[in-house]
This record gives sequence, structure tokens and C-alpha cells, in this order.
Amino acid sequence: MSQRGLFDEERVYRVGEINRAVRLRVEQGFGDVWIEGELSDVKRSGPGHVYFTLNDELDGAQLRGVIFRSDAARAKARLANGERVRLRGTCTLYEPRGQFQMIARLALPQGEGDLAARFEALRRKLEEEGLLDPARKRPLPRYPRTVGVVTSLTGAAVRDIIRVAHDRMPVRLVVADCRVQGDDAPPSIVAALELIQRLPELDVVIVGRGGGAAEDLWAFNDERVARAIAACRVPIVSAVGHEIDVTLADLVADVRAATPSNAAEIVVPEKTAILERLRAAERHLVRAMEVEIGRERLRIQRLLRALEDPRHKHARVRRAFHEHEARVIAAMRRTLAEERRGLDALRHRLQGHLRAPTAEARAELESLEHRLRVVIRARSERARARLETSMAKLDALSPLRVLDRGYAIAFKQPEGVALRSVADAKPGDAIAIRLRDGTLEAKVEGESR
Repeated sequence: MSQRGLFDEERVYRVGEINRAVRLRVEQGFGDVWIEGELSDVKRSGPGHVYFTLNDELDGAQLRGVIFRSDAARAKARLANGERVRLRGTCTLYEPRGQFQMIARLALPQGEGDLAARFEALRRKLEEEGLLDPARKRPLPRYPRTVGVVTSLTGAAVRDIIRVAHDRMPVRLVVADCRVQGDDAPPSIVAALELIQRLPELDVVIVGRGGGAAEDLWAFNDERVARAIAACRVPIVSAVGHEIDVTLADLVADVRAATPSNAAEIVVPEKTAILERLRAAERHLVRAMEVEIGRERLRIQRLLRALEDPRHKHARVRRAFHEHEARVIAAMRRTLAEERRGLDALRHRLQGHLRAPTAEARAELESLEHRLRVVIRARSERARARLETSMAKLDALSPLRVLDRGYAIAFKQPEGVALRSVADAKPGDAIAIRLRDGTLEAKVEGESR
């Protein structure tokens, strides 16, 4: 018996054994490799895997291959018949059929290596100039009136933006048509950006396009486009391709959106969220007024308890306090009711404006929160001032105020009746003398007039 290489020449192998041995030999011998060619016979399976044939144009050679679902989703090249691609992966043998094939993990458009080098060089250049500095990023307007859109009028991106914006809240959309692919796309995008900025009422701009291969998106890596975006006078949102695609336009823009639809979601506020913000403002107003009423009621009750001494029950003062308490509470309740009615009216007006996409409606919305804060603050301050004035007057009526000026009040014991004349007590009577900071117990020894 002789043996050469990996196989025993005298042994009879089963098909599966030979296929397994060849597979191991191929996988150990090649490892990861780059292979380029033209795709044909591209098919997608139910789970999402992509099967294809890679063709060599020079000698007609073919190689079967597969890209599994997760890698296919991240592929930068368009996986379609006729596309020239560069694939990274391993060569192996599919044992059940004895078929030599490639399992690709990375798919790039042919020539992407050169594009990547150009991208990195320009990125470093713009970074050194500070155009990628996060400190340059501007916040987006909270309630934009006019939104500019720079994209192709015939593409899916503009339809997605219009649909999402209409569903969220009506705004004025102004579209500047431009080419988004090809050699003439960069100057077209720059011209559209310059044109849209002539609108004096412009609040924010969305620039971008739908997905595609790296070459399709390359216009948004052009230096002229990047500088035009950086120079835009209003905040700008970049929405180029899909989430996995990153362009220089994304890096220079104030905000990067994953897709054109996502850009519309970022820029246009949702009307239901605005209404919820109004409801929260109403709840805050009600709580603030209730807290204020409770605080003032406690102050009045503390003063009443201080006056309700069993030795001097002044009915007139107590009555005045009770009347004042009722007036304060009634006034604050009237204020709260007025604020609720005003807030309801504003909500009805807002809902009417949301159904009619007018500039006045959005202006009203923008100032609503400020007006609410001003109204709450003004009403609270007026109520507080009236209460403090009334408390000062009531305090002046208290008989205890004279004690602070050095006087005293004498009470006959044990009745606790205030002595108004020397005739109200006789020698031997026990009395209590109330001073500013306490009470002295004494006994009458005599009288003098």
C-alpha cells in the first residue's frame, strides 16, 4: 500500500469523505481573500441569504458564492445582476454537492478601495479646518415654519419626507430640485442649497437622497457639497442613504439622520406631543394654584390659633380673619377658573390651527408656553400682594400688638377676664399679667387711683 499527499491511493473513499477532506484542505490553504468580478444569477432566499455567481470577464471563469443575511444587510455594494463587486471572504467546498464556492462577508463596489482613500483624505482635511467640530453644530428650531428640502423631485426621498411631515404636523415644505447622482450632481446640489437660502423665512434645511451603492452616494462626499453645507445660514440635516451609509455631508451637517424619513421626524414636531405639552402646562398651573391656596390657608389658620387664647376671645377679630380667609380662597379659585377657561380656549384655537396649516397657527403655538408662564407669574404675584396687604391690616388690629410697645394686659384669675378698671379686682384676688414674651402670676395687695 502506498500513500501520496493526503490520500491513501489504495483505499476506496466514500464521496462524503473526499468532499470533507477537500473542504478542509481548501479552507486551510486559502483563509480570507479578496475576489472581484461581475455578479450574475443573484437570488435571495426566504431567510434573506443571497446566492450568486461571480464571473471573470477575461477568461469566463465562474465561482458560486453566498452572502448570509446579516452580512447582506450591511453590504455596501448593490447585490444585483450585472454589478461589479469586490468580495472579502473564505473559499470552501459545499460538501453535499461537492461544489467549490465562496462565503462572502463583505461586499464593496469595485474600486471602492480608491474611493475610501479619497474619503479619508478629504475627511482629515475638513477636520483640520474645524468643519467637523461638534461645537459648530447648531440646534434645530423647535417649531419650524418653513422647511427647505434639497433633493431630486423624482426620487423616493422627497415623497418620504412629504408623507412623514404631513402626518406629524403641517409645515411649509419648499423643495429645491437637484441631481443626486453622477458627475454633475455636486454642482447641482450646491446650486440648490444656494437657491433655497434665498427664502427669508427659511428655518431649517434637509439635504439628501435614498440609498444606493457607494458610487451612487459619492456626490455627498464631494468637497464642494461639504463646504456648501457647512456654510448654510440655517441649521441643516443630512439624510443620505441608509443608516449604515456615512458621508462627508453627514459629518459636516448640524444633525445626521439615518434616512430621509427619519430627517422629517427629527425636523417636524408631532402635533400630539404638542397637545400633551399643553395638557402638562394646564396640570402644572392647577397644581401651582392649589399649592398657593393651601399655603395661604395655613398662614391664616396659624394666625387664628395665635389669637384664640382662652383669656381674650375677640369675636370681631376672629370674624375678620374668617371673612378674609373666605375672600382670599374665593379670589384664588376665581383666578384658577379664569386660567382654566383661558387654557381651554387656547387649546381649542391650537387644535383649529393644527387642522389648518397656517403661519399664524404656528406662531401662536410658539408663543403659547411663554404666555402661560407670564400669566401664571402675574396672577400669583397679584394674589400674593393682596394677601400680604390684608395680613398686615389684620395684624394691626390684634390687641397683642400693643404688648410689643411695652404695655401689659391683666386678667382676673381663674376666669381669664381682662381687667378694664381697678374696680374689677379687689385685694387678695389672683391675677395674670400678660407681657410681650410671657405671663406673670400676681396677687392684688391694694389699689390706688
